[in-house]
Amino acid sequence: MGLRDPKPVPAATASVVAAHPHALRPPIRGFGLGLRPQHYAAVLQQRPPLDWLEIISENYLVPGGKPLHYLDRIRELYPMVMHGVSMSIGSTAPLDFVYLGRLKALARRVRPGWISDHLCWTGIGGYNLHDLMPLPYSGEALRHVGTRIRQVQDFLGQRILIENVSSYLTWRSSEMTEWQFIAELAAEADCDLLLDVNNVYVSSVNHGFDAREFLDAMPAARVRQIHLAGHSQQGDLLIDTHDAPVPPPVWDLYRYAARRLGRIPTMIERDASIPALAQLLTELQRAREICAASAARAA
Repeated sequence: MGLRDPKPVPAATASVVAAHPHALRPPIRGFGLGLRPQHYAAVLQQRPPLDWLEIISENYLVPGGKPLHYLDRIRELYPMVMHGVSMSIGSTAPLDFVYLGRLKALARRVRPGWISDHLCWTGIGGYNLHDLMPLPYSGEALRHVGTRIRQVQDFLGQRILIENVSSYLTWRSSEMTEWQFIAELAAEADCDLLLDVNNVYVSSVNHGFDAREFLDAMPAARVRQIHLAGHSQQGDLLIDTHDAPVPPPVWDLYRYAARRLGRIPTMIERDASIPALAQLLTELQRAREICAASAARAA
Protein backbone atom coordinates (compact mmCIF):
# COMPACT_ATOMS: atom_id res chain seq x y z
CA MET A 1 0.00 0.00 0.00
CA GLY A 2 1.05 3.63 -0.43
CA LEU A 3 2.45 5.39 2.62
CA ARG A 4 0.38 7.70 4.80
CA ASP A 5 1.22 11.37 5.11
CA PRO A 6 4.51 11.62 7.00
CA LYS A 7 4.54 12.87 10.58
CA PRO A 8 6.39 16.14 11.33
CA VAL A 9 10.11 15.66 11.95
CA PRO A 10 11.23 16.80 15.43
CA ALA A 11 13.51 19.85 15.43
CA ALA A 12 16.47 17.89 16.83
CA THR A 13 16.05 15.23 14.19
CA ALA A 14 15.68 17.85 11.46
CA SER A 15 19.11 19.26 12.30
CA VAL A 16 20.65 15.81 11.87
CA VAL A 17 18.94 15.41 8.52
CA ALA A 18 20.23 18.81 7.38
CA ALA A 19 23.80 17.76 8.17
CA HIS A 20 23.38 14.21 6.84
CA PRO A 21 20.66 14.35 4.18
CA HIS A 22 20.56 10.57 3.67
CA ALA A 23 20.29 9.72 7.38
CA LEU A 24 16.51 9.19 7.32
CA ARG A 25 16.06 7.79 3.84
CA PRO A 26 12.92 5.64 3.87
CA PRO A 27 13.63 1.98 3.10
CA ILE A 28 12.83 0.83 -0.42
CA ARG A 29 10.89 -2.42 -0.46
CA GLY A 30 8.17 -3.94 -2.57
CA PHE A 31 6.90 -2.67 -5.91
CA GLY A 32 6.97 0.69 -7.66
CA LEU A 33 6.58 2.61 -10.89
CA GLY A 34 8.55 5.21 -12.77
CA LEU A 35 7.02 8.61 -12.03
CA ARG A 36 5.98 10.27 -15.30
CA PRO A 37 4.42 13.74 -15.80
CA GLN A 38 1.29 12.14 -17.31
CA HIS A 39 0.56 10.62 -13.90
CA TYR A 40 1.36 13.52 -11.54
CA ALA A 41 -2.30 14.42 -10.96
CA ALA A 42 -3.48 10.83 -10.66
CA VAL A 43 -0.80 9.99 -8.09
CA LEU A 44 -1.73 12.99 -5.96
CA GLN A 45 -5.47 12.46 -6.23
CA GLN A 46 -5.67 8.68 -6.03
CA ARG A 47 -2.62 7.87 -3.87
CA PRO A 48 -2.32 4.48 -5.56
CA PRO A 49 -1.02 1.38 -3.74
CA LEU A 50 2.65 1.86 -4.56
CA ASP A 51 5.55 1.15 -2.25
CA TRP A 52 7.89 3.63 -3.94
CA LEU A 53 8.54 5.64 -7.11
CA GLU A 54 11.54 6.07 -9.38
CA ILE A 55 12.30 9.46 -10.93
CA ILE A 56 14.46 10.21 -13.96
CA SER A 57 17.07 12.46 -12.37
CA GLU A 58 17.60 14.68 -15.41
CA ASN A 59 13.92 15.71 -15.43
CA TYR A 60 14.44 17.52 -12.13
CA LEU A 61 17.86 19.12 -12.54
CA VAL A 62 16.14 22.47 -12.99
CA PRO A 63 15.98 25.60 -10.80
CA GLY A 64 12.18 25.54 -10.49
CA GLY A 65 8.91 25.08 -12.32
CA LYS A 66 6.20 22.43 -12.42
CA PRO A 67 8.49 19.35 -12.29
CA LEU A 68 9.94 20.36 -8.92
CA HIS A 69 6.53 21.54 -7.68
CA TYR A 70 5.06 18.09 -8.27
CA LEU A 71 8.20 16.30 -7.11
CA ASP A 72 8.08 18.03 -3.72
CA ARG A 73 4.41 17.16 -3.23
CA ILE A 74 4.70 13.54 -4.32
CA ARG A 75 7.89 12.77 -2.42
CA GLU A 76 5.98 13.52 0.79
CA LEU A 77 3.74 10.54 0.00
CA TYR A 78 6.15 7.89 -1.33
CA PRO A 79 9.80 6.92 -0.92
CA MET A 80 11.79 7.55 -4.09
CA VAL A 81 14.89 6.42 -5.93
CA MET A 82 16.78 8.42 -8.56
CA HIS A 83 17.64 6.96 -11.96
CA GLY A 84 19.94 8.80 -14.36
CA VAL A 85 20.84 8.59 -18.04
CA SER A 86 23.72 11.07 -18.30
CA MET A 87 26.55 9.87 -16.07
CA SER A 88 28.31 8.20 -19.03
CA ILE A 89 30.29 6.11 -16.60
CA GLY A 90 31.94 4.12 -19.41
CA SER A 91 33.26 7.15 -21.30
CA THR A 92 36.93 8.04 -21.63
CA ALA A 93 36.02 11.73 -21.22
CA PRO A 94 36.58 13.21 -17.74
CA LEU A 95 33.72 12.82 -15.29
CA ASP A 96 31.32 15.77 -15.43
CA PHE A 97 31.48 17.13 -11.89
CA VAL A 98 29.12 19.98 -12.74
CA TYR A 99 26.46 17.38 -13.57
CA LEU A 100 27.39 15.33 -10.51
CA GLY A 101 27.10 18.41 -8.31
CA ARG A 102 23.56 19.04 -9.56
CA LEU A 103 22.78 15.35 -9.00
CA LYS A 104 24.05 15.59 -5.43
CA ALA A 105 21.92 18.67 -4.79
CA LEU A 106 18.84 16.86 -6.10
CA ALA A 107 19.62 13.93 -3.82
CA ARG A 108 19.64 16.28 -0.83
CA ARG A 109 16.16 17.39 -1.86
CA VAL A 110 14.72 13.94 -2.60
CA ARG A 111 16.55 11.79 -0.02
CA PRO A 112 16.41 8.81 -2.39
CA GLY A 113 16.82 5.21 -1.33
CA TRP A 114 19.64 5.13 -3.89
CA ILE A 115 20.95 6.67 -7.10
CA SER A 116 21.41 4.59 -10.25
CA ASP A 117 22.69 4.97 -13.80
CA HIS A 118 23.71 2.76 -16.72
CA LEU A 119 26.77 0.73 -17.64
CA CYS A 120 27.41 2.59 -20.87
CA TRP A 121 28.86 5.66 -22.54
CA THR A 122 26.61 8.32 -24.03
CA GLY A 123 28.79 10.52 -26.22
CA ILE A 124 32.21 11.51 -27.50
CA GLY A 125 34.05 14.79 -27.95
CA GLY A 126 31.39 16.69 -26.05
CA TYR A 127 28.63 15.40 -28.34
CA ASN A 128 25.76 13.52 -26.70
CA LEU A 129 24.48 10.61 -28.77
CA HIS A 130 21.30 10.40 -26.67
CA ASP A 131 21.72 6.63 -26.52
CA LEU A 132 23.20 4.12 -24.10
CA MET A 133 26.22 2.68 -25.92
CA PRO A 134 27.71 -0.65 -24.75
CA LEU A 135 31.29 -1.16 -23.62
CA PRO A 136 33.93 -3.66 -24.66
CA TYR A 137 34.05 -6.25 -21.88
CA SER A 138 37.79 -6.23 -21.29
CA GLY A 139 40.08 -6.04 -18.30
CA GLU A 140 41.13 -2.54 -19.30
CA ALA A 141 37.51 -1.35 -19.45
CA LEU A 142 36.77 -3.06 -16.13
CA ARG A 143 39.56 -1.20 -14.33
CA HIS A 144 38.65 2.10 -16.03
CA VAL A 145 34.95 1.94 -15.17
CA GLY A 146 35.64 0.62 -11.68
CA THR A 147 37.83 3.63 -10.92
CA ARG A 148 35.21 6.04 -12.23
CA ILE A 149 32.41 4.45 -10.19
CA ARG A 150 34.50 4.72 -7.03
CA GLN A 151 35.15 8.41 -7.79
CA VAL A 152 31.43 9.04 -8.29
CA GLN A 153 30.57 7.21 -5.08
CA ASP A 154 33.15 9.20 -3.15
CA PHE A 155 31.74 12.45 -4.54
CA LEU A 156 28.10 11.57 -3.87
CA GLY A 157 28.86 10.06 -0.48
CA GLN A 158 26.98 6.85 -1.17
CA ARG A 159 27.12 3.61 -3.11
CA ILE A 160 25.35 3.74 -6.49
CA LEU A 161 23.55 1.14 -8.60
CA ILE A 162 24.72 0.31 -12.12
CA GLU A 163 22.22 -1.04 -14.67
CA ASN A 164 22.86 -3.46 -17.52
CA VAL A 165 21.78 -2.01 -20.89
CA SER A 166 20.28 -3.54 -24.01
CA SER A 167 22.78 -3.85 -26.85
CA TYR A 168 22.71 -4.35 -30.58
CA LEU A 169 26.40 -4.88 -31.33
CA THR A 170 29.46 -6.44 -29.69
CA TRP A 171 33.13 -5.45 -29.56
CA ARG A 172 35.94 -7.58 -30.99
CA SER A 173 38.11 -6.47 -28.06
CA SER A 174 35.82 -8.08 -25.45
CA GLU A 175 37.61 -10.65 -23.30
CA MET A 176 34.66 -11.87 -21.23
CA THR A 177 30.87 -12.07 -21.33
CA GLU A 178 28.68 -9.17 -20.25
CA TRP A 179 27.54 -11.04 -17.13
CA GLN A 180 31.10 -11.86 -16.12
CA PHE A 181 32.06 -8.22 -16.60
CA ILE A 182 29.14 -6.95 -14.48
CA ALA A 183 29.80 -9.39 -11.65
CA GLU A 184 33.49 -8.47 -11.56
CA LEU A 185 32.73 -4.75 -11.84
CA ALA A 186 30.41 -4.83 -8.81
CA ALA A 187 33.25 -6.27 -6.73
CA GLU A 188 35.94 -4.04 -8.29
CA ALA A 189 33.98 -0.81 -7.71
CA ASP A 190 32.10 -1.94 -4.57
CA CYS A 191 28.85 -0.80 -6.17
CA ASP A 192 25.40 -2.36 -6.33
CA LEU A 193 23.35 -3.45 -9.33
CA LEU A 194 20.07 -2.55 -10.97
CA LEU A 195 19.05 -5.66 -12.91
CA ASP A 196 16.95 -4.83 -15.97
CA VAL A 197 15.28 -8.13 -16.85
CA ASN A 198 13.93 -6.79 -20.14
CA ASN A 199 17.42 -5.69 -21.16
CA VAL A 200 18.78 -9.14 -20.38
CA TYR A 201 16.11 -10.73 -22.56
CA VAL A 202 16.56 -8.24 -25.44
CA SER A 203 20.33 -8.72 -25.51
CA SER A 204 20.03 -12.50 -25.19
CA VAL A 205 17.90 -12.62 -28.33
CA ASN A 206 20.07 -10.14 -30.22
CA HIS A 207 23.32 -11.92 -29.37
CA GLY A 208 22.16 -15.50 -28.97
CA PHE A 209 23.07 -16.23 -25.35
CA ASP A 210 21.14 -17.94 -22.54
CA ALA A 211 19.39 -15.26 -20.46
CA ARG A 212 19.28 -17.56 -17.45
CA GLU A 213 23.06 -17.92 -17.53
CA PHE A 214 23.24 -14.13 -17.24
CA LEU A 215 20.95 -14.14 -14.18
CA ASP A 216 22.83 -17.04 -12.59
CA ALA A 217 26.03 -14.98 -12.70
CA MET A 218 24.58 -11.97 -10.87
CA PRO A 219 25.88 -11.56 -7.29
CA ALA A 220 22.58 -11.74 -5.42
CA ALA A 221 23.78 -9.64 -2.49
CA ARG A 222 24.44 -6.69 -4.80
CA VAL A 223 21.19 -6.71 -6.79
CA ARG A 224 19.10 -3.97 -5.16
CA GLN A 225 16.47 -3.22 -7.81
CA ILE A 226 14.80 -4.83 -10.83
CA HIS A 227 13.36 -3.12 -13.92
CA LEU A 228 10.62 -4.66 -16.05
CA ALA A 229 9.59 -3.19 -19.41
CA GLY A 230 8.40 -3.93 -22.91
CA HIS A 231 10.29 -3.84 -26.20
CA SER A 232 9.68 -3.91 -29.94
CA GLN A 233 11.05 -5.88 -32.88
CA GLN A 234 12.72 -4.19 -35.85
CA GLY A 235 13.93 -6.67 -38.43
CA ASP A 236 16.06 -9.29 -36.73
CA LEU A 237 16.64 -7.16 -33.61
CA LEU A 238 14.69 -6.56 -30.44
CA ILE A 239 14.82 -2.88 -29.44
CA ASP A 240 14.44 -1.66 -25.86
CA THR A 241 11.68 0.89 -26.49
CA HIS A 242 9.72 0.91 -23.20
CA ASP A 243 6.56 1.54 -25.20
CA ALA A 244 4.56 -1.65 -24.61
CA PRO A 245 3.41 -3.91 -21.77
CA VAL A 246 5.85 -6.41 -20.32
CA PRO A 247 5.70 -9.39 -22.73
CA PRO A 248 5.38 -13.08 -21.71
CA PRO A 249 9.08 -13.98 -22.21
CA VAL A 250 10.14 -11.16 -19.89
CA TRP A 251 7.59 -12.25 -17.27
CA ASP A 252 9.00 -15.78 -17.51
CA LEU A 253 12.52 -14.46 -17.00
CA TYR A 254 11.37 -12.35 -14.06
CA ARG A 255 9.84 -15.45 -12.52
CA TYR A 256 13.24 -17.14 -12.76
CA ALA A 257 14.97 -14.06 -11.30
CA ALA A 258 12.51 -13.94 -8.38
CA ARG A 259 13.18 -17.60 -7.56
CA ARG A 260 16.91 -17.05 -7.63
CA LEU A 261 17.23 -13.59 -6.06
CA GLY A 262 14.22 -13.39 -3.75
CA ARG A 263 12.22 -10.26 -2.95
CA ILE A 264 14.09 -7.54 -4.84
CA PRO A 265 12.34 -4.14 -5.19
CA THR A 266 10.75 -4.27 -8.64
CA MET A 267 9.21 -1.66 -10.91
CA ILE A 268 7.60 -1.24 -14.34
CA GLU A 269 9.24 1.20 -16.76
CA ARG A 270 7.13 2.93 -19.39
CA ASP A 271 8.55 5.86 -21.37
CA ALA A 272 6.43 6.02 -24.54
CA SER A 273 2.80 5.26 -25.41
CA ILE A 274 2.20 5.76 -21.71
CA PRO A 275 -1.17 4.32 -20.64
CA ALA A 276 -3.46 5.30 -17.78
CA LEU A 277 -2.02 4.73 -14.34
CA ALA A 278 -4.56 1.96 -13.67
CA GLN A 279 -3.13 -0.16 -16.51
CA LEU A 280 0.38 0.06 -15.09
CA LEU A 281 -0.92 -0.82 -11.62
CA THR A 282 -2.50 -3.96 -13.11
CA GLU A 283 0.86 -4.93 -14.63
CA LEU A 284 2.59 -4.26 -11.35
CA GLN A 285 0.14 -6.53 -9.56
CA ARG A 286 1.32 -9.37 -11.77
CA ALA A 287 4.88 -8.74 -10.59
CA ARG A 288 3.65 -8.92 -6.98
CA GLU A 289 1.92 -12.22 -7.67
CA ILE A 290 4.96 -13.73 -9.36
CA CYS A 291 7.21 -12.70 -6.50
CA ALA A 292 4.77 -14.01 -3.87
CA ALA A 293 4.43 -17.36 -5.70
CA SER A 294 8.22 -17.67 -5.91
CA ALA A 295 8.56 -16.95 -2.19
CA ALA A 296 5.89 -19.54 -1.35
CA ARG A 297 7.61 -22.10 -3.54
CA ALA A 298 10.94 -21.42 -1.84
CA ALA A 299 9.33 -21.77 1.59
